[in-house]
Amino acid sequence: MAWLLPTAQSDPDLVPFRPGLTFAFFNALAWQIGIGTPMVLFAEQLGATPFAVGLAYSFVFILTPVQIISTALLPRFGFKALMLGGWRTRSFFLGVPVILAVLAMKGERPWMVTALVASVFCFCLFRSIGAASGISWFYAILPENVRGRYFASDQFVSAVAGVGTLLASAALFALLPVYPALLVQYGIALTGSTISYYALKRLPDAERPTAISLRTVLHDTPRHLGRRSPFRTYVWLAAIGAVLVTPIPPFLAYYLKVGPKFSTGQIMMFEVLRYSGVMVAAWLIRRRIDRTGARPFFFLALGLYALVGVYWWFFLQTGLGGLAGILAAYFALGLGAASWAIANLNYLPQIVTAEERTLTVSIHGAVTACLGGISPILWGVFLKSGDGGGRGIDVELFSWFFGSVVVGSAVLFPLIGRLPVAKGQSSDPLLIGHAILLPFRAMTYLVNLVERKGPGKAGPPVEK
Repeated sequence: MAWLLPTAQSDPDLVPFRPGLTFAFFNALAWQIGIGTPMVLFAEQLGATPFAVGLAYSFVFILTPVQIISTALLPRFGFKALMLGGWRTRSFFLGVPVILAVLAMKGERPWMVTALVASVFCFCLFRSIGAASGISWFYAILPENVRGRYFASDQFVSAVAGVGTLLASAALFALLPVYPALLVQYGIALTGSTISYYALKRLPDAERPTAISLRTVLHDTPRHLGRRSPFRTYVWLAAIGAVLVTPIPPFLAYYLKVGPKFSTGQIMMFEVLRYSGVMVAAWLIRRRIDRTGARPFFFLALGLYALVGVYWWFFLQTGLGGLAGILAAYFALGLGAASWAIANLNYLPQIVTAEERTLTVSIHGAVTACLGGISPILWGVFLKSGDGGGRGIDVELFSWFFGSVVVGSAVLFPLIGRLPVAKGQSSDPLLIGHAILLPFRAMTYLVNLVERKGPGKAGPPVEK
């Protein structure tokens, strides 16, 4: 991994923080498998209904409030102890799918779906507890002159690990029977989670912080969400966007497996195309958004979402485009997701004051993540087929789902266009680690109710 990490020759200032980059690399192996498309395909293979798949995929979103509440633990335990505790405990629950993969080789049992979904819930629960630290801990220990380079490196190594994991998963599905392939993949995830934990242990701790009291949160949150302001308007528009697009990745993977019967390896390659779209968009947009502002990229994202919705509606009706069309649609979905995430991170700081940024950004993250996470659960109830005990997907209703994406994007387009660009506020973008590379979970990284003692300000998170 020498070419990925800083050395004494390439960047001596970053060398003391190599363990953090090692954490980013190996942590990507864990979340990419444990709560990503391999988990969805595992659940489908065990016989999960669309509701069960949507529920498991949503846990990372709907448990965001746990991350907020857990900030109250930071003054007592400190940054390092809380994050290590969360990461250590979540690793145990990656062992459950390993056991299930072994047992399923002798035949699936109905209880296995419940066990898998429960393990994902516990994984996400303890991840959220540990993540209450990750947002501010890294910012507290990084010198100001290396933060930009560190977070750029952090995104790079995570991208390499994430795409590499997808390619390896596709190869395993192509070379091995499904359960041995899943066994190897979850072994990789468990190994990555373990190594990332020990990498964290090598980082220094920071002074214990103070946390915004829950009383303050409960008192001020209704005011921010109810008082007429650009922030209130934007947070609800962003929530609508999250509701529209969050269900797309899990249900597409599920449908392509149970409908057209694509192989698990092919579906993993589709995911590689989606991530390729994310990285291409991030590369092209990052040099332009400071000049053009966020609005054109909001429009670009909504246009791409509408095109994706139109394509999948016709595909479900007629099979339009075949394999080439699917590849293009996945790539376009990645382009749109990255455009939306980058535009959001550029726009949000412009409409809140510096004094209120910590709480308002946290409110924005919690509202969009929770409502976005509820969306797959509700759609999962309606999308399940009446055949095979609910296993399968109702294609007609799935078409209506993509119709709602198209209509919702068209409605959001003029409303986003009316958003003001506030004058006199900070225009510095929120540099949130992996929010671009993980666009469908980007809002979960906006939660930050922690303030360090002494001078300083909230900074970018690095938790995945």
